[in-house]
Amino acid sequence: MEKNQIIELEITDLSYEAMGVAHYEGMTVFVTNALPGEVVSAKVLKVKKRFAFAKIEKIIKKSPNRVEIELNQWVQTGLASLAHLSYDQQLEFKREQVVNLLKKAHLDQVEVGQTVPSPDQTGYRNKAQVPVRMVNGQLEIGFFRKHSHDLVPLTNFFTTDPEIDRVLVKVRDILRENKVPAYDEVHNSGEVRYLDVRRSQATGEIMVILVCLDKDFAQLPQVAEEIKQIAGVTSLVLNHNPKKTNVILGKTDYLVFGLPQITDRIGEVEFKISPESFFQINSKQTPRLYDLAIKQAQLKPTDVVIDAYSGIGTIGLSVAKHVKSVRGIEVVRDAVKDANNNAELNDIHNAKYFAGKAEELMPRWAKKGITSDVIFVDPPRKGLTPEFIEAAVKTGPQKIVYISCNPATMVRDLQEFQKQGYDFNRIDPVDMFPQTPHVEAVTVLTKK
Repeated sequence: MEKNQIIELEITDLSYEAMGVAHYEGMTVFVTNALPGEVVSAKVLKVKKRFAFAKIEKIIKKSPNRVEIELNQWVQTGLASLAHLSYDQQLEFKREQVVNLLKKAHLDQVEVGQTVPSPDQTGYRNKAQVPVRMVNGQLEIGFFRKHSHDLVPLTNFFTTDPEIDRVLVKVRDILRENKVPAYDEVHNSGEVRYLDVRRSQATGEIMVILVCLDKDFAQLPQVAEEIKQIAGVTSLVLNHNPKKTNVILGKTDYLVFGLPQITDRIGEVEFKISPESFFQINSKQTPRLYDLAIKQAQLKPTDVVIDAYSGIGTIGLSVAKHVKSVRGIEVVRDAVKDANNNAELNDIHNAKYFAGKAEELMPRWAKKGITSDVIFVDPPRKGLTPEFIEAAVKTGPQKIVYISCNPATMVRDLQEFQKQGYDFNRIDPVDMFPQTPHVEAVTVLTKK
């Protein structure tokens, strides 16, 4: 097989990254934008030892599950790499991901629920972080083409709240008119690297964050004055990121005008959100995710709960009314401050948040005789460390509620908990990110 060769392929499966999978003369070929059941003529883009990547030249036989979309860039950039697949099949694809991971781990007996659908399949994101670059001499916003640093200019981000799209385009135009240079990652020069816009679905407040190479620039006063006139915008923040890095946000924020936070709501609980606070992206689906976790945990009014990876308190404060007390742990000190403030804001007196690493704090608490009945964990994509699992077990919980954004690391961690005397019999997938391959999942481990 050679680069640029045109080959005919029958697509038999979807990879976990939502690429079509085919086999050709002993090689596995991954084809962007292809669906199972399709026969395609494809151009080979890259050849490795055992696999290759290709793109569709022509669809010879089309899948009945294919959805025709106007903007193919959503699929090409990975912004919405499942947008060409019907929504009911997206839900099935996500469930199958969990089923296959359990099979590989010889845990076939574990029941997998139907994927919980999202109330909105498009326009659901309450936050957008989009790169700003020069394209053909003009400042553009958009998304990078998959596996590249080529910016595809976009004005409609499909999965983002349309109000955020409106603000992104207006800010782009203001930057253009004021001749603010976009960031050049090759030379680490220019000015605006990213536009980060958050909108509260509860209040409509909009925070605009300019991620910049410098902490100030000549056109900032005029740019700020014009952004202030955009309907709905309640604050402008300059985030200073001077490093040559792929990390989006720098460590320092400067409030240019307006409120330092926006207020949003999950169920009945209000949250103040700072520029760098983690807050679940899909506002309407988040209460369903938490309600499912709370229901599966069968919480009792006497339960003492530890909320590890607590962030600004979204899970712990949602749980508080069902239990005796909540102790939250978070490494980011500003998030701990926000979580305690959010408890006060909602008149919740049985939840307290502490700064530190869960694997260090939990054993300390256990030595002091502070134990837990239930631990909630919602870790990042890399999952839990062996040290965390050991520390969690030391506090003697009857149940561990695991909310995951990466089922692969979740299944790995669940096997470790099994070795420590915990078991589980069901996983429920939840669709927090329609049109993408990402799947959240919830399970409850019970002490044997």
